[in-house]
Amino acid sequence: MVVSLVTELRENQFNGLNIQESISASRVNAVSIFCVPLITLPDLAPLLETLLLYHGGSSKEILSSEFLESVNDAFLKKKISLPESVVFSLWLRHLPSLEKATLHLLDQLFSIQLNSLEEVACVIKDSLLPQAASHPAIFRIVNEIFKNALMETDGTSEVLTIIQVFTQLFLQAHQTENEQHKFPLKAYFPYHHQPLVRSLVRRPFELPTTCWSQHVKHISDMLKALVEDKNASSFTDLFEIWFLVACFGEWLDIAAEQLVKAAVEPDPVLWLLAFYYCPKNENQQRTQTVVGNVVIVEAQAVYNHLMMLFNCADLSVKDLEAAVQRVTDPELCCNQRFTTHLLTSFLLFSPGGHKIAQECICHITEITDTSKEVHNLLIRTAHRFNHSGEENQRTAKLLNELLQKLTLKV
Repeated sequence: MVVSLVTELRENQFNGLNIQESISASRVNAVSIFCVPLITLPDLAPLLETLLLYHGGSSKEILSSEFLESVNDAFLKKKISLPESVVFSLWLRHLPSLEKATLHLLDQLFSIQLNSLEEVACVIKDSLLPQAASHPAIFRIVNEIFKNALMETDGTSEVLTIIQVFTQLFLQAHQTENEQHKFPLKAYFPYHHQPLVRSLVRRPFELPTTCWSQHVKHISDMLKALVEDKNASSFTDLFEIWFLVACFGEWLDIAAEQLVKAAVEPDPVLWLLAFYYCPKNENQQRTQTVVGNVVIVEAQAVYNHLMMLFNCADLSVKDLEAAVQRVTDPELCCNQRFTTHLLTSFLLFSPGGHKIAQECICHITEITDTSKEVHNLLIRTAHRFNHSGEENQRTAKLLNELLQKLTLKV
């Protein structure tokens, strides 16, 4: 019966213009309903695949919604296996299934202890969503769900890290697409400033490390011009710009690293990081609403303090007291994540920071709720080291030790 139905559907697909020989939409719908209780049977797989790839002459969906939901549920629970093209067809023709697959992925990532970005990437890639996102419609819908998840969780570092890894995997899938079928970047980011998109999309490993500081400054300059443009009049516009930057957070981690290494002009990078961590300040005027002067002054003070100590080979936690106090001050909650990022980067990349890194980070995470923030920053940095191969063994060893200690806390 399965072979007979598959043959009938496939012949009809190729012969669809012949009205007399075409199968009626109601018959195809009936076949899909017939399949619902049998979906997990291995022998039914060819028929499932043929139905999901079948498109009749009607502009309306001819497959039963119950069938589409049941196939999606069985696929998400790994009760059935389907070729990628079939899964993509399912999600393109049935939006609720795509939404459910995205939320299922988020649930998975939140429910398991992830100790490396490789593990995060493995779970995301296994979902097939980054590969499916090569189709712009799927990419934009998944991105919208991520955006809502980010707002509902008040911008937690876990969600940001998930979005950043997803974006990296999507770019990998997009770059390996056949040129004939590849969509232009504008199809994925249609309403954004395209020069900024192109700069953010460049992966760090595509550029020599000596060009990183110049690239970060270029991103900051373009971003500042956009943010201070009077045409970007609404908070919605500004949030969309911020979210675009957040999707490519790898460059923000590199910006902080370049900053503490004094490898870049500080003012544009401080502004970039302030925009990322403190995109709004309700009490100030329009252009200052986005990046408040107070935030910049605070960040500059922490940065100057850290730079005075950068080349000290013999540091103590007491030497960093001023920076640590800013991290632990509850009144500076907006600036807390920014300062934590600067301080963590300083401990990783300064000559004397290695000796006190464990003590200092343990102290901070014990008296604040920044454990997950620091943990996510460390796994992102470790991932970058593993793929670039340009950092020394000493820093890599320190990262592993810090991650082992922090894993017990998060």
